[in-house]
Formats: sequence, C-alpha cells, structure tokens
Amino acid sequence: MKFRIAILILLTALLSACNLTLAEDVTPPPDYIPPTPVPTLVLVPPQTPNIADGKAIYAEKCAASHGDTGLGDGPQGIQLGVTVPAFAVPEVARSASPANWYTVVTRGRMDRFMPPFASLNDQQRWDVVAYIMTLHTSEEEIQKGRGIFETVCKDCSTDVYKDQAKMAALSTVELARIVRLGNDEIPAFGENLSDADMWAVAEYLRSLTYDNTPPATPTPVPATQPPVPTGEGSSSAEGTPVGTEQAQITEEATAVPQEGFGTVRGTIDNQSSDPLPADTTVTLHGYEHDFTNTSAGTQEVLTLTGTVAPDGSFVFDNVEMPENRIFIAEITFNGTQLDTDYALVQAGQTSLDLPPLVIHDMTEDTSLLTVDELDIFLNADGDTDYQILALYTFRNASDMTISVPMGTQQEIPFLKFPVGAQALGYEAVQDSAHFTSTADGFAMPPSDQSYGIIAYSSVPKDKEFTIAQPLELAVTHIRIFVPDGMKVTGDQVTADTTQDIQGVTYQSYFATGLAAGDVLHMTVSGTAKATSSSTTSSTSKNTLLIGGAGLGIALILAGAWLFLRERKNAAEELDEEDEDEEEEFESSEDVMDAIIALDDLYRAKKISDEAYHKRRAELKEILKEMM
Repeated sequence: MKFRIAILILLTALLSACNLTLAEDVTPPPDYIPPTPVPTLVLVPPQTPNIADGKAIYAEKCAASHGDTGLGDGPQGIQLGVTVPAFAVPEVARSASPANWYTVVTRGRMDRFMPPFASLNDQQRWDVVAYIMTLHTSEEEIQKGRGIFETVCKDCSTDVYKDQAKMAALSTVELARIVRLGNDEIPAFGENLSDADMWAVAEYLRSLTYDNTPPATPTPVPATQPPVPTGEGSSSAEGTPVGTEQAQITEEATAVPQEGFGTVRGTIDNQSSDPLPADTTVTLHGYEHDFTNTSAGTQEVLTLTGTVAPDGSFVFDNVEMPENRIFIAEITFNGTQLDTDYALVQAGQTSLDLPPLVIHDMTEDTSLLTVDELDIFLNADGDTDYQILALYTFRNASDMTISVPMGTQQEIPFLKFPVGAQALGYEAVQDSAHFTSTADGFAMPPSDQSYGIIAYSSVPKDKEFTIAQPLELAVTHIRIFVPDGMKVTGDQVTADTTQDIQGVTYQSYFATGLAAGDVLHMTVSGTAKATSSSTTSSTSKNTLLIGGAGLGIALILAGAWLFLRERKNAAEELDEEDEDEEEEFESSEDVMDAIIALDDLYRAKKISDEAYHKRRAELKEILKEMM
C-alpha cells in the first residue's frame, strides 16, 4: 500500500496542476450518443505513411506536449511533471519500432497522461508515427546512408525494406543490428562500418517505408472539441489532456439523489484458467491530497468493502466524491493482492469507472522472458571501488504474469551480479513497463512495452581485474562501456568505437548470442583518464533534464551514479535522526506508517541491514510506549 500511495502523490498532483479533463465510460442518459470507440490495433499501415501528412497532424496534436522539434519540451509536456518522450533524441527514437509508437498513439499511456487519439483514423496515426520516426535524423544522414548502402551492398535488393509489415515491427536498433550482423533472411553487409555509418544506413533503409511526396490536399484532421465545462457533465476515470476529443454529456447525466455523492464501478477481467471465487471481495480505497501544499502526502480517507458479481463487475453506491479524490480497488486472487489503476474525481462528477483489472495466470518461470539487451557500464570515480551498472532490457511476451519472489536476501533470481562483486541493489528504469508488487517480491504482467531493471554492484579497484557476469537468460546483444583510458579483453568480447556521452569519452565493446547459463568473461585493465569536476557536474545536470525521455545512455550513466551516492547517504541520514523526531509522532498510526516506510526502503536495498534493524527496533519501542 505504501508504494502505491507514493505513486499517487505524484500522479494526482500532476493531474490537478495540468488542468486535465476526463470524459469516457460515464453512465449515459437515454438519448446519449456514444463517442467513437477506442480504435483497434492494426499493426500494418493501410498504405504507405506520408511524412507531410504526419507533420501536419503532429503540429496540431503532439507539439504542445512533445515540442515543435520533438525534444519533449512542449509547454504542456513541461507541466506534466512526468518525462515526455523526446523523439529527436537518437537514443530514444532508435529503441522503438513504428508499431510501438502506433500502439501508444492508438491506446494511449494513461500512466504517463498520454490519451488514445480516437480522433485520428488508422492511416493518420501511421502518418504521424512516420513523421515522429524522422525527427532524430536528417536528410543529409539519410542520403549518406543511401550512398554507403549502394556502395557496400550494390547488388542487394531493397524490397524487404519496403515491406510495411516487417519494417513496422523493427526498431532502428534492430535494423542496425541486421546491417552489421544480418539475420536468417538478410546476410550481414556492414561488419566493417563505423557506428556513424551503420546508423546512417539504418536510417536510409527506414526511409524506404515512407512516402515523402506532399499531399495533393491537406490531410483533414478532425477539429477538437472543448472540454466539458465544470459542473455540466460527468467524466470518466481516464485522463485526457486539454485539446483532445471530449464526449458531450447532457445535464441529465449529472442528476443524483444526494449532492456530492455518486457511484464507483469497476470490472474484473479474468483471463486466467482459474474461475473467480463466488465470494471474492473487493476493497475500495479513497485518498485525498492537498494540492496547495507541494510537500503534503496522500492520506487514505475511505475504505469500503463489497462483493464481486458473477460477471466480474462491482459497484459502490452513495460514495462521497469530492473533486480530486483518488480511488483504487483491490482484490486478492490465489493469494496475490491485485490492484486497479487509479481514477481521479473531477468537479461535479457523480459516476466513476475504474480501469478494468485484468487477471492472468501466474508463473515463476522466468525463462518466458526475452532479454533484448544488456548494457554494462563501469564507473571509475570511486577512491577504492569500481561501480558496475548492468541495465537489462527485457519483455514478457507470454500470456502469463511472471511472479518473481526475491527471498530473504532480496535478490532477483534471473539477474545475477558479477561473481565476487558486492551487490548494491536494483532499480526499475523510469520508462519501464509497470511492475506489480507481491508479498515476497514483484510480478510482471504481459506487456507490449519493455521492462527495464538496473543492477548495481562494485568491485575493488585494481590495475587489472576480471569480471565474470553469469547470464540466467539468453541475451541477444551485450554492450560494454568503460572510461577512456581503460580497455576490455576477452574471447567473447569485440572492440567497438569510442562514444562521446555528454562530453565524457567511453570505449565501447560488444558481445552477441550468449545462451542461458553462459558466463561472460572479460578482463578490464588500464586507468581512466581524468575528467574535470566541472565537466562531470555539467554532465549529470544535463542528463537528468533529458534522460527520462527514454533509455538513453546519458541518463543511464548520470542516473546510476547519482543513485549510488544517494543510497550511500540513506543510512547516514537515518543515523542522524534523534529523539526530537520521535516526539513528532502524534499517534500509534504515525509510528506504524514510519515502520512501513522503513520496510519499503529496506526492501528497495536503499539502507544497510544495520541501519534498518536499529531504526526498526527504535520505532517498535516508541510504539510500545504509545500502546
């Protein structure tokens, strides 16, 4: 519950501050005409996407959030407080396929305040995705790539690169990998290309799927409707930023027997093989947040218990529904607590539909996961240790939720630390697919989006040392980055190019095709070249500004080292707490909250065992005195 509340503090504050409006899934009056339903996914463009059409749509629908040039700096996007994808940043754009972006445009990502764009037809959504995919490159780079391709592969057919179905599913990273390594259908032809040339060729091949001719007539983009005025209609639990379509609701929809009260509904979509027990209970939690106080927390103010109907629906009537109240429902199924996403009450709203709670079969078989990439970074800034950061990017493409018990040692079984390294902990990548908390770990529902976890560890400094990285799962591609002046050798490792990452030079290496159970062996030697403190400081600040737009290398580096520093300070901050803080507890409930928060920090490996047990014992003594 504490983890969920922490997320709510951020999400609800942002929803209110950005003047988001909500409109869907209300209880309609008899004469209500429903809006166009959310479009279904068609992962192949009906016809070749047109860049010019997409540019016009982007200017009207997307620029306010993502910025005119795609840097994630639009005026509405800045207000959201969550990271808006920066399509013009290569590290962001290259990692996503057109089908990925099309899915987001079609279905939205309400966890990041991105609505589904039902106002666009299927072709228009593909058009705007095509334009988005061009923002990180240039015509000069594309023409450079064309020249290289026609030189190194002059007899190669380009037909496969014009296949919309195949190309829609490929990210630019995957295209570049085909250029360099080939696949079952295409032989490798770019083994000797530099990274810059490889990316240029990949961008050229991507451009073969677009239509660059200007449209004969402007693409008609449906005009947006204004938000429903406060108090004139009900709206749903899903947020829609200002400027997107809104359903027109008559005043009849707001009629309720008692002012300030209404109905909260939800559904359980059981896709598992086990039936939902007939006596399944559902608990509705209501929370309040003081939006005028940025440091205020979220308080639970309402708890109601009901029963799930045989069809999976549940209803709570006569629920107090003041503006900005947050609702979440939870059930327990096969011993696991499952929650809906949150829903926020708008002014005058009297009917609220919670997002459906989807249940899948659960398994602990992590072999169902697919690891797309492992990026390993070495930081040499410490006086006595090298810090190792391992970023795993993986997917759950199965139809089951994969549960991961972490045990008493709080370890993730399928992500091993290097042999002999000191384990420091894990952290979810900001733009990862959503992890679900469980009693003894976490779970990963099926998702089209990639999961991302960073594993932190350290090894003692030495002139030369060996890293043995066990791999519980097969890894398609591994990249290794060490500071300039250091080098990596090993039978499985191939030297690549130097990389300028926010003004700091790193030497990169790669390894491919490692199977489950393999161990990556590499010897690291040399001394990192000194970097000025001013450069390092500037790098960290710049990276934190743009990094969350995706899994850019810059974000990974700066965010990782910052995390390591903050984690080291966490225990020290706890030790500095004294009896004055203890006097601030006004009730036993406050002490219990402090214990729960402390447990969350410990599970996240952000405090040491010693600091955790010491502080927990102190809180228990305070609690005993209050009882």
